[in-house]
Amino acid sequence: MTDKQRVVVGLSGGVDSAVSAWLLKQQGHEVIGIFMKNWEDDDDSEYCSSRQDWLDAASVADVIGIDIEHVNFASEYKDRVFAEFLREYQAGRTPNPDILCNAEIKFKAFLDHAMRLGAEKIATGHYARVRLNQATGRHELLKGLDPLKDQSYFLHRLNQAQLSKTMFPVGELPKTEVRRIAAEIPLPNARKKDSTGICFIGERPFRDFLNRYISKEPGPIKDPTGRTIGQHVGLSFYTLGQRQGLGIGGVKAKGAQKGGSEHEPWFVARKDVEKNTLWVVQGHDHPWLLAPSLRAEDLSWVAGAPPASTQIAAKTRYRQTDAPCALALDETGFTLRFAEPQWAVTPGQSAVLYDGEVCLGGGVIHTEAANAPS
Repeated sequence: MTDKQRVVVGLSGGVDSAVSAWLLKQQGHEVIGIFMKNWEDDDDSEYCSSRQDWLDAASVADVIGIDIEHVNFASEYKDRVFAEFLREYQAGRTPNPDILCNAEIKFKAFLDHAMRLGAEKIATGHYARVRLNQATGRHELLKGLDPLKDQSYFLHRLNQAQLSKTMFPVGELPKTEVRRIAAEIPLPNARKKDSTGICFIGERPFRDFLNRYISKEPGPIKDPTGRTIGQHVGLSFYTLGQRQGLGIGGVKAKGAQKGGSEHEPWFVARKDVEKNTLWVVQGHDHPWLLAPSLRAEDLSWVAGAPPASTQIAAKTRYRQTDAPCALALDETGFTLRFAEPQWAVTPGQSAVLYDGEVCLGGGVIHTEAANAPS
C-alpha cells in the first residue's frame, strides 16, 4: 500500500473533522468528505442543527478543495441506535447512544459506504489514536494526546477490522492547536462551539424529548429510612447521581443520616423498576452512591480477546479519572473490584478498561452500587 491513500472523512460541520480533512489533504491523500445525516424527525426544530451543520461542512469542503457527499443514515440510526436507546430507558437504565452510534453508524454504515466509494481508509475528528503493535500484529486504540478531549471511551467497541481502516488525524493534537490551525487556514467554522448534546437530542431539554417516546408512570420517591418524600414522574427520566429536577429540594432528612446531613442536597441513588420506586439520599458521598465493585455484560474487546492482565484501570463514565481495579472474567461478563469505591456507577453506561494509554474494550454496566436498598 502506498503512503498516499483515498481517505473518506466524516465531515460533521464541526472544527475537529474540518481540521482532520485539511491535515489529510496537506499530507497528499485523496480526500473525499461525507456528511452523515442520522436524524430527521426535527429538521425544523430550534434544537436540531442538522441543516446548519450541512452548510458548514459544505463550506469547509469548498475551502479545503474536496468533494463532499450528503448521505442519509437516518433509517439505520433509528433501527440500530435509537430503538436500543428507548428500550434501555424504558427498562430503567441509562444508555450511552454515542457509543452505539460509533459502533453501528460511524464505523459500520459509514465505513461500508466509504469502502463502496473505493476508500482505503476513513477518518473522523475524534480525539483518539490508532497504533499497529508490531509484536502482536494487532491494532491498538490509544487515548487522544489531549487528556481533556480524549474520546477513546466512546470508541471502545471498535474492532480490529474497523481500526485497521480508521485514521484520527487530530488525536495527536491538543484542542488549542486544532483551533489555531482552523483560524490560520482560515476555515469558516473555526470559531464554531463544540456540540455537547446527544446527536439526536441536541441541546433540547432531555425530559421533554423523552416524553415524546416513553410512557411515564409516576411513583414514590423514598429516602433511606423508607419514608416517602415526594413523587417521581417516571423512572426513565432519572439517572443515578442526578441532583437537579427531583422536586424535593426543601425536604430535610429524618434524623441523622449516615454519610450526609439534613442540609445537604439530594441525589438519586437507585431506581427500583419492579416497585416503581426512586430512592434518594442526601450528600454527595453517601455510602449508597459509592460502589466498590460492578458487573458488566455485552463485552467488546479491541484486540478480539480479553486482556491477560487482571490488574488494570477503568472508567465508568466519560471524563472520569482512570480508576485502578481488578478484573474477573466469566462466561457472560466481568466483575471489576475497585481500589477506591466509584461514585454513582450507573446501569446502562459503559465500563471501559485501560492499560495506560491503551483502551482495551469494555462492557455495559449491569449492576449498580452494592450498598443500595434491596
